[in-house]
Amino acid sequence: MEFNHLYNPYKTSTAMSYGKNGMVATSQNFAAEAGFEILKNGGNAVDAAVATAAASTVCEPTSNGIGGDAFAIVCYRGKLYGLNSSGPSPRNISIDILRKKGYKQMPRFGWETVNVPGIPAAWSALWKRFGKLSFKNLLTPAIEYSEKGYPVTPTVGRLWEKSYREFKHYLKEDKFKYWFETFAPEGRAPRIGEIVTLKDHGKTLKIIAETLGEDFYRGELAEKIDEFSKNTGGYIRKEDLEKFHPEWVEPISTDYRGYDVYEMPPNAQGITVLMALNILKGFKFEGKDSADTCHKQIEAVKLSFEDSLKYITDAKKMKNNIEDLLSESYAEERRKQIGKTAFMPKIYKNMDGGTVYIATADGEGNMVSYIQSNYMGFGSGLVVPGTGIALHNRGNSFSLDHNHINSLEPGKKPYHTIIPGFLMKDNKPVGPFGVMGAFMQPQGHIQVLMDIIDFGLNLQAALDSPRWFWTSGKNVKLEKQFQPYLAESLYEKGHYVNYEINTDVFGRGQIIFRNEAGVLFGGTDWRGDGVIYSW
Repeated sequence: MEFNHLYNPYKTSTAMSYGKNGMVATSQNFAAEAGFEILKNGGNAVDAAVATAAASTVCEPTSNGIGGDAFAIVCYRGKLYGLNSSGPSPRNISIDILRKKGYKQMPRFGWETVNVPGIPAAWSALWKRFGKLSFKNLLTPAIEYSEKGYPVTPTVGRLWEKSYREFKHYLKEDKFKYWFETFAPEGRAPRIGEIVTLKDHGKTLKIIAETLGEDFYRGELAEKIDEFSKNTGGYIRKEDLEKFHPEWVEPISTDYRGYDVYEMPPNAQGITVLMALNILKGFKFEGKDSADTCHKQIEAVKLSFEDSLKYITDAKKMKNNIEDLLSESYAEERRKQIGKTAFMPKIYKNMDGGTVYIATADGEGNMVSYIQSNYMGFGSGLVVPGTGIALHNRGNSFSLDHNHINSLEPGKKPYHTIIPGFLMKDNKPVGPFGVMGAFMQPQGHIQVLMDIIDFGLNLQAALDSPRWFWTSGKNVKLEKQFQPYLAESLYEKGHYVNYEINTDVFGRGQIIFRNEAGVLFGGTDWRGDGVIYSW
């Protein structure tokens, strides 16, 4: 298994992190430190992932919260396990109900977007199957941050201010006042460097810690969610929460130039990555900084999104087989549709989102690729009174077209954007990787993986590299560091290119790889407040 170029320290301007006994990489330094302390105290990679995830809901509430969803790929003793902890829509909601209320498409805010949250159940399920330390220990750092406070970091502060301004403009109804009481008690967003405490959040984390998350679904917290929903025109009920359990699933994969790339199966959009890679592996590329390379990548992404947005939904409702979509014959058929100029895909989708990605590893060889999200920033704008629970708006992904595969139905899981990734070679684990940002995520996976596998960049250099982001039609956003000559060449090939100064839209990634000697190598994205702790 030769892949030493992945760890070459001389191919990046940013230093990689190195370790042997353990490593934690995520987009928020206090959350990473929480997971690292768990490792130092004898926990394994799964313990560290849960601790980091819990702390992230406190220290990075702009992208995730207790009321969101989660997915994980766990490498435990050399075997991969997938956890789908995304929740279904409430039993009391339907297309017809929303149509009668005047909705022509799924809204961004409010109860119409709230599905059953999966995050507390994910923490519990991971710990029950793989954890070493007590569950209470894993949530202790997050509880302390909630009660004693933490200084707001730059990316979190900037996104908090953005959300506050947006919510102040749009969320006028009384049911949204609890968000402002919780996250803007001073009548404004907290400033960068200001100390924030979230004491209701801490109380809820204590209950989750004491009950292994059961109370959230079948106890007092569930009753509070139910009561708030009933009193403010919501659809979710305690019965929806009671019936929810996360699902253990088999990750899906494809071979890309000798590496096995693993993603989560539907309802997650991980198959989008695999379909695009299947198309791209049929080409020979001139190099990373080639307009032809970028053109083919973008076209493959558009083709794979055409398929995923057409076919992906709740796995129980899908009509197409995953095996058919990942077949070599289908990839060849799609590959033939890539020409010398940009084509116009038959899809459109809002590309906003907000997510936290976590990679962990321990000295025993266990590794975790974990992701959780409230979807669009703080989510639905609804916070359950007295709990600090910000409810996600994942239901926004549903269609209100009865004929669409991803149509809203009672008790159905929607097309889901968050995807943890994992790389294997010769049946041996290389490590977890992920890039946040809704529909940018598959595009980020593809660009980072190709930078590593095709173009010889190490993992940190691959994260540092400027990215493109296909948004709709022929529209492509380019990061400000993107070479002008490439932009001009893409324009000549028919792409509608625009430079984007907002780095948030290009995602924030983390990677941890392990070599055959057991040495850990970590990379973290400069686009966020990311950090790596290791020893």
